[in-house]
Amino acid sequence: MGLINTVRDKLRSFLRIEPPQQSTITIQQNLDYYANAAKNRIWYRGNSYELSQLYNQLDVSPTVFWKASCTKGMEIRKIHTGLPKLIVDTLSNIIINDFNGVDFINSDTQKEIWDNTYKANKGDKLLHNCIKDMLVVGDGAFKITFDESVDSEYSIIEFYPGENVEYTRVRGRITEVIFITEYIDNKEKYSLKEHYGYGYIKYRLYRENGDEIPPNSIEQTKWIDGKGVAFDESIMLAVPCIFGDSEQYKGRGGNIFDGKTDDFDALDEAWSQWMDALRAARSKSYIPECLLPRNPDTGMIIKPNAFDNRYISTNNDMSETGCNKITLDQPNIPHESYLQTYITALDLCLQGIISPSTLGIDVKKMDNAEAQREKEKTTLYTRGNLVQLVEEFMPELVKAVICGYQIWHELDIIPPTVAINFGEYANPSFEAVVETVTKAKQGGIMSTESCVEELYGDSKDSEWKEQEVARLKAEQGVQDMNEPMLNSMTAESLAVDSTNNIDEPILNDSSNAATSKLNGAQIASLLNIIQSYKDGAISRGAAISIVVSTLGVSQQSAETFIEEPIKMRI
Repeated sequence: MGLINTVRDKLRSFLRIEPPQQSTITIQQNLDYYANAAKNRIWYRGNSYELSQLYNQLDVSPTVFWKASCTKGMEIRKIHTGLPKLIVDTLSNIIINDFNGVDFINSDTQKEIWDNTYKANKGDKLLHNCIKDMLVVGDGAFKITFDESVDSEYSIIEFYPGENVEYTRVRGRITEVIFITEYIDNKEKYSLKEHYGYGYIKYRLYRENGDEIPPNSIEQTKWIDGKGVAFDESIMLAVPCIFGDSEQYKGRGGNIFDGKTDDFDALDEAWSQWMDALRAARSKSYIPECLLPRNPDTGMIIKPNAFDNRYISTNNDMSETGCNKITLDQPNIPHESYLQTYITALDLCLQGIISPSTLGIDVKKMDNAEAQREKEKTTLYTRGNLVQLVEEFMPELVKAVICGYQIWHELDIIPPTVAINFGEYANPSFEAVVETVTKAKQGGIMSTESCVEELYGDSKDSEWKEQEVARLKAEQGVQDMNEPMLNSMTAESLAVDSTNNIDEPILNDSSNAATSKLNGAQIASLLNIIQSYKDGAISRGAAISIVVSTLGVSQQSAETFIEEPIKMRI
């Protein structure tokens, strides 16, 4: 038995897992950053002819709609919807319309410098172009320069898109921005690289083959003295702007087109196919030769036209019972199928970027206002990212402009402290706000001041809102006055000018011991009760009872108010 067990143990199977062999996966990128930026710009430009040229030069699958070639004799019209440009322009307009400017803290002089510089450089247009370029290519940078031939006092602000900018990083932080400008001199191409770093500006000029030459070698760069510029090392007169992080190009910004160009291509194909089917499904008229339209002057048959005179000629029916008549054939177009395809492709293009309702696409016409605002959430997310980006680079831009001004005019360098203001987006309608505020006001949980502030917000200035509050209170019969404590009431506090013909009581010490607090309306009511008692309209006991029941004061205090005799101030 022992020998059998030994043989059996040796024949047993064991689970043994071998580790995998190491392997390398190599992926070849189709385009570098600059070629990808050029492709995105063509998509943004939205010209179908340019898109066809672009894809004919790109190394992509021939099945891509904009690269595919039509069979001879079966050509179709390729139509571009223009959606990429619409998305970028709409998002840019949202940011510009919500931008409320820059607030300076304790520095009116710096605010004046910034306002004049911003106005001289057409700041809104500059910021609009900056946002568009970042959405299309992913990043860019502002350059601050001074040119006495253009403006002898204020700086010149220029924005360079990502394809004309390079960055120098040290441990992940940008320490230098390189601006690239192309020049052509004597039919030769040159590249000027302006190195903007902390405390310096340097210039480098290169030929097309990469050879460096003196920076003032060509006519366009004669103004460069070759030494560059040096100033305070804490200041850099360049402000990089990077929208997110690119997954393909390390160190560069992302853009909204990456990952969406195939969807845009599919949308264009769906729309082009629909329009081609619509053209192919035009009604066809089958006309016997004897009934063909003829020229009334010559009697010749009028040739068919693709738009206003379409027909197909048939032979005459010469049978015994034949009847020559015109037959009209109208093909059916599957509109629902095309529509669903188009909507699906459109949804894929917009997902994660912008809401359809923001572009004016009403996906469901029966939605109420609240449901429409819910559809704006995707736009709100993208807007939030853009607002955060502007809030990051705008203070740095203001600092570069102000400090550049101080350097240019040889002043003490004092960096500004600023706050960036943005308005709200997709607010409820004014009617909805009025309804909500009215209910809160009637419920006694909102003051007149809060109502005016909630209704008008930043659309009106503080002075106008104060005047509006005063007008509303006057219409409502509300008058602002101090609310005295009962123990602080004296003859003087209740005194009324004798010209008003109202007698006033002088309170004794017992009234000063009262702990009730009367507001202005209650004091007026008390004076009316005292006047009624003095005029003999009510008895003293009735007056005391009214004061106790309506004003909530004690019996002793009420007797002090209504006592005989009442001392009058003359």
